[in-house]
Amino acid sequence: MARHILAVLNQKGGVGKTTTAINLAAYLARAGQKVLICDTDPQGNSTGGLGLDKQNISPTLYDVLFSRAEATQVIQKATSHQLDILPANSRLAAAEVELVGLPSREFQLKKVLDGLQYDIILVDCPPSLGLLSVNALTAATDVVVPVQAEYYALEGLGQLLEVISHVRTALNPHLNLLGIILTMYDNRTGLSDQVKGELTRHFGNRVFETVIPRNVRLAEAPSFGRTIAEHDSLSKGAMAYEALAKELQQRLSGGHR
Repeated sequence: MARHILAVLNQKGGVGKTTTAINLAAYLARAGQKVLICDTDPQGNSTGGLGLDKQNISPTLYDVLFSRAEATQVIQKATSHQLDILPANSRLAAAEVELVGLPSREFQLKKVLDGLQYDIILVDCPPSLGLLSVNALTAATDVVVPVQAEYYALEGLGQLLEVISHVRTALNPHLNLLGIILTMYDNRTGLSDQVKGELTRHFGNRVFETVIPRNVRLAEAPSFGRTIAEHDSLSKGAMAYEALAKELQQRLSGGHR
C-alpha cells in the first residue's frame, strides 16, 4: 500500500484544495516519488485540471467505490505522464446517497487505496464534510488543510478539526494533522500577515512555513490542463509549490506529529 495518503481537505470552497493537490503532486513526482491523485470531488476539478475530459471519462472513482471496476483499470496517466490520477466527475455526487446504505460505508475508499502501490497518494476532497470526505479521512495517514488568507480564514476550522478528531477516535486512530497551508497570500496587504499571525497563534508549528501567493499563472494553468510546473516553472506560484513539496517531504520523513 501507499506509504503516505494525504487528504487535502477544507469544507470551504475556493481555498485552493485542487491547486494544492495537483501542484504538490507534480513537484513530489519530480522529486522521484511515485504519486497518485485521487479525485473525490464530484466537480472533478483535479481530473479536468490535469487535462482529462471529465465530462466523457468512464469508468471513474464512482465505479471503483461500488466494485463495478478495478482501480488499476480506472487510473490514468496525467498529461505530464509523471503522475497518475484516479479520476472523478459529476457521477460521483450519487455516491453520497448510495454510500449511506453500505455497512462499511466509511471504509470504501480505504479498500480502494489500500492495495495501490504508490509512495504518496493525494486525495483531493470535496468542499464539504459529508461521507466522501469522511471516507478520505478514514483512508488517510495525514491531513493537510489549505486556508485562504482572508478575513474569515479561521471560520469553520474548528468544525473541521472536530471532524478530524471524531474520525481519529472512531475510525482511524493513526490519522495525523500534518499541517495547515496558507494560500492566496498577498504580501501587499496587512490582512494576509494578520491571518498568518492568527493561524500561527492558534496552531503553532502546524502551519507550514511556505505560503502560496496569489498568482495569475497558478490560476490559469488548469485551463490548459497543466500543473504549474509545466505551465510556468519560473513563476512565483511554481517556486512556492516546489518549496512546499520539499517542506512536506521533510515533515513526512520526520514523522511530524
